Amino acid sequence: MATPAAHSSSAVTSQVTRTGRLARLLPGMLLCGGVTIVALGLEYVEASLFGRAWLEALVLAILVGTVVRTAWTPSQRAFAGISFCAKTVLEVAVVLLGASLSASTVMAAGPALLAGIAGIVVIAILVSYGMGRLLGLRHRLAVLVACGNSICGNSAIAAVAPVIGASGEDVAASIAFTAVLGVAVVLSLPLLPAFAHMSDTQYGVMAGLTVYAVPQVLAATAPIGAVAVQIGTLVKLVRVLMLGPVVLLLSLVTQKLRDQPDVLPPHVTAGDRPKRGRPALHKLVPWFIIGFLGLAAFRSVGLVPDAVVGPTASLATALTIISMAALGLSTDLRSLAQAGGRVTWAVILSLVVLGAMSFGLIRLIGIA
Repeated sequence: MATPAAHSSSAVTSQVTRTGRLARLLPGMLLCGGVTIVALGLEYVEASLFGRAWLEALVLAILVGTVVRTAWTPSQRAFAGISFCAKTVLEVAVVLLGASLSASTVMAAGPALLAGIAGIVVIAILVSYGMGRLLGLRHRLAVLVACGNSICGNSAIAAVAPVIGASGEDVAASIAFTAVLGVAVVLSLPLLPAFAHMSDTQYGVMAGLTVYAVPQVLAATAPIGAVAVQIGTLVKLVRVLMLGPVVLLLSLVTQKLRDQPDVLPPHVTAGDRPKRGRPALHKLVPWFIIGFLGLAAFRSVGLVPDAVVGPTASLATALTIISMAALGLSTDLRSLAQAGGRVTWAVILSLVVLGAMSFGLIRLIGIA
């Protein structure tokens, strides 16, 4: 039986561990907080000068963070906190967003849209892979680019890499585009509704189908409205859920690809390859997706009071702005050049095809 002294010692050790973790995260979190304050200040100045904020704090946080990161490399001490804000803080924001999603919004999507999302993911992977091969990309690099572009950016690349035995060089090259081009899509996509005469629902579907990552969907849809945010997030999460079936299928059909390595440059060794095997289940279905859907279900059956929805949405927005600042601070525009021209063109062309298919799906199933 543990003595009171042992319990006291364990509590002290736990407290020291928590304090040490906070100290490790604090520099990066403060930097993200500083970028967030600047973004909010710029939004206020816009609203004061022009009567409205043409660029909202979500987008401004990405822009300011990207400018800072490209012009200046933070110290190593800051990266842990930046990563925490870009990942964990954003995941919490996504979960909280589930409280704003009602059953009527889900039903409005309809089975036709859900089937269409799955179909577009599959077709986009095949088309993107074909384009990559035509542009001279190695098999593995073409697969990584196709899956990252068609499903969920870095998360898809990280999940697929060990399944196909990809090299570290291929992973780095394919990840580079998601950072820079992902930000470009977030900044340019909100201009689409005015030119294409799209409703908030149509735009939400378009953003959910074309934007790389969940946080980027939030940034791309927030300037349009709450309906666009809800629909865009829902569509994007369905895309993310396609990662499990895709990885399973790849593990079954790429045995030859795993066993026969690409011809690599001399400086790339076997040690650069991620450990082979199938990723764990929690990497295929992230916890925040389960949390988002669970909270949405609670909201639909009335277990989330209406009085809580507003403050929860405001908190989700605040956390999202912080995570956007972290996303910007993780984006070095110079990395686009390091990715290589062929990779860049493969991504741009496949993104154009993905956008065209998404627009066609909206028209085909008659989303109003």
